[in-house]
Parts: sequence; structure tokens; C-alpha cells
Amino acid sequence: MPTRSVTLQSDRSEHDRHRTWASLHADGGLTIEGQDLGSGVEKFWGAGNTEYEWAESIQSQDVAKLVTALGHGDDVLEALAKRFSDDPYFLLQRFLDEHGIPHKFWSRVGD
Repeated sequence: MPTRSVTLQSDRSEHDRHRTWASLHADGGLTIEGQDLGSGVEKFWGAGNTEYEWAESIQSQDVAKLVTALGHGDDVLEALAKRFSDDPYFLLQRFLDEHGIPHKFWSRVGD
């Protein structure tokens, strides 16, 4: 269960919704999650698929490396918000890869 969370992106249009948030857990691990709903998902994934969910998990021992790479203070949630609010998700994933921060990716498509 998360101890703290921050919303990184929350957009809504007539036909679509997109939300990205980060959660810090009691064990020090971090999860960054996203959900896309609507016609944009269907255009990308095909007819009948109106929901896409994904998550990146970073274990507690790797969170400090992320904080250092972000360079915006010691609070990982605040640093993520300063660096990645309103940015497309792929920029965050690219950042993790470029800085060698271990992360596990999960996703699902459905409705």
C-alpha cells in the first residue's frame, strides 16, 4: 500500500482520459503507473480495446539512484513531479534507461 502519491499527469478530453501517478511505498519502493481510456487507445491497439494500463516498479535500493539522477532535492515524488509533470510517459521510461535505473515494466490492454 502506498504511503504517499503524486499525480504527474491528468488529462481529459471529450473522448479520452490519461492519468499518470507515482507512489512511494512503506518499504521504500516506488511505482509509477498510468492509465489511458478512450478512442485513442482503440486507434492504437485496435477495435474494442479502450483501456491501457501500465506500471514501472523501482525497488527501494534503486530509488536513491533515481533521486540523484533527477537532481531536484531528496524527495523522489517531488523530484519526479518537477521533472516529469505533463510529459509523455515514454520520456520517463527513456530517462530510467539512460540513467541505468533498474525497473520492471508491466502493462495490459483491455476494457
